[in-house]
This record gives sequence, C-alpha cells and structure tokens, in this order.
Amino acid sequence: MTDSSISPIGFNFNPLDRRSEKRDDHAFIEQLRQDAAARFLIFHDEIPLLKRGNAHDAWFLRDEVESFGDPVQCVFLGQESDGSGRFAVGVALDLASGEVRVQGVPCDRIDVRSIANQGLVTPRSLGMIGQAKSMLDWHRRHGFCANCGSASRAVSWGWQRVCDACGTRHFPRVDPVVIMLTIDGERCLLGRQRQFAPGMYSALAGFVEPGETVEHAVRREVMEEARVKCAEVVYFASQPWPFPSSLMIGCFARASDTEVVIDHTELEDARWFSRAEVAAMLAGTHEGGLSAPKPFAIAHHLLKAYAERGESVLRS
Repeated sequence: MTDSSISPIGFNFNPLDRRSEKRDDHAFIEQLRQDAAARFLIFHDEIPLLKRGNAHDAWFLRDEVESFGDPVQCVFLGQESDGSGRFAVGVALDLASGEVRVQGVPCDRIDVRSIANQGLVTPRSLGMIGQAKSMLDWHRRHGFCANCGSASRAVSWGWQRVCDACGTRHFPRVDPVVIMLTIDGERCLLGRQRQFAPGMYSALAGFVEPGETVEHAVRREVMEEARVKCAEVVYFASQPWPFPSSLMIGCFARASDTEVVIDHTELEDARWFSRAEVAAMLAGTHEGGLSAPKPFAIAHHLLKAYAERGESVLRS
C-alpha cells in the first residue's frame, strides 16, 4: 500500500491481516507471540505507553512486556505483511514512583486522543492503537456475563468472552454513530456541546437506534437536536472511533427547512455557517476565533469536503 492510498482520517489506516480464522489456533498464535519479530502495544487502563525520545515509539519487544509480569489481558491484533504478529497487552503499573520505565527506558502514558491530535505516531500505528484500545476497553467493561451475571473469561486470543456457568459467548461490540453535515446551499448547520473546546463547532452526531437505517438516524438526530428537517442523505466515509468503540458514519444531508430550534439538553448552540466561514475555521483564521475539529476526526473531513466542493458533495 502506497502513501498516496493512506486515508487521512485518524484511525482509518490499519493494514494488519487480522487472521480471524486462526484465533482459535492457540499453537499458531503462540508461535507468533514467541517470535523475535513480534511487537506489542502496552496499555495501562485505557492509556498506552510510548517510549520517550526524539520519535515516540509505541511498540515493545516480548521481553519488555514480560518485565511487567503476567498481563491483565492480551489480544492478538493481526499479522503484518512480513508475517510478524502484533499484539496488545494490558498491564498493571505501580505509578507511585511517578515515572514508568521499561528495562531502563523512560516511557510516557499518553491518552489515545492526545496521540491522535498531536500526530505522535504514524497513521498505521494509530490505526492499531485504536483497535487495541477498543478491544482492551471491551474486556475491562465486560468481565461478567450479561446473561447470568457470572464471571466470564477471554478466549480466541481476546476476540470472545465465554461464560462457563451458562455457556453464553460474548463478542466485541461496535456502536454505529451517524455524524452529518446538513447543507442549505452555501451554508451548513454546525453545533457545539458544552464539553467542546471554547469556540469549536462541529457536525451534529448521534447513535443509530435499533430498527433504524443510517438515513433515518441522520434525519432523526438533526430533527431532535436542531428541529431542522432533512431530505436526501448521502454517505461520505466512515471512521473507527475508539472512545470507547464506535463506528462514525459520515454523511451529508440536504435541509428541507432552515429554522433552527436548539435542544439545549444536547447542544449548547447550533446555527448556520457560511461556506467561507467554514473554510476560515478550518484554516484557523475565523475573525470570531471559532474553530473546527482537528484532522484526526471525520467531522474535519466533512467540513473540508464541503468547503472545497460546496453543495456538490450531495451528488457524490
């Protein structure tokens, strides 16, 4: 895969062959894990370790991982094109000393959002870090069977949990979320939530509910949050979002009416922005100091496509 084919959206580039058909072949995966070419991501709770230095390195050797003792969790992520295995491990750390060292090398605990926002690792490593965070977080949150309440255990090298009490098997969940830019000619609808950075506006978003299509979810969410009706809905792109484990489904929608009535339980503010304003927000030159999401978020790319192509995005 060439650099020109790498998706610019954060977490989207993950070239691993996941080898799902081999997850129950313990000997095969263990051989990959024992191989000198194997590499590991190390997480403490939801936060990965990165080796400190001129370039942040998220990958560790097997003996470096084993210096922590038995891992809390181990997940097989997949194989690189050279056949070497990639794994994610959760470890227990004693943070009382104030500094984490792995065989003498100082490391920093840096949250995944900051890693993505600051571009601290390559796009391929970021995609794998996102995969690892979602999987380890799923294990951390699902230690008990949802069917009978008994403790469950990890099998299939981290890709299932099984309850020995009732026999139920549990699989990692991914929550679909629509994120949509509603367009009315040369302007688009943006909103902000209270937890956003000061002055930042973004596309509206919401979870897809049971029994809904993506199109229905787009129209419902825009109606609920801003009281604006939408006509046609056009798919743009998707993005794995490991906070904790969602799939962002990016869409454009055409507004059928334009009066905004804000649902203040969901949004602090929402209003129409001109296409020129959007371009200025992306460039960091908005005269009011307003800003847009950073490039690692799919919302940035929805806004960028609209700023560059205008209403024609609805015909893509």
